[in-house]
Amino acid sequence: MSSRVKVRIRCRQCGENFVLKGIRSKGRIDTGFKRCLCDNDRELDVEELE
Repeated sequence: MSSRVKVRIRCRQCGENFVLKGIRSKGRIDTGFKRCLCDNDRELDVEELE
């Protein structure tokens, strides 16, 4: 079963923050987020919010 969660994604290169809603399924959270505005797609901190 999947559930919706709020997620904060922070770029470690430029410090930009994004708050998105995602779907938790099978232990993963999928938000559809691909890359930051600075073109970074690897160095990201993902934190689940309440």
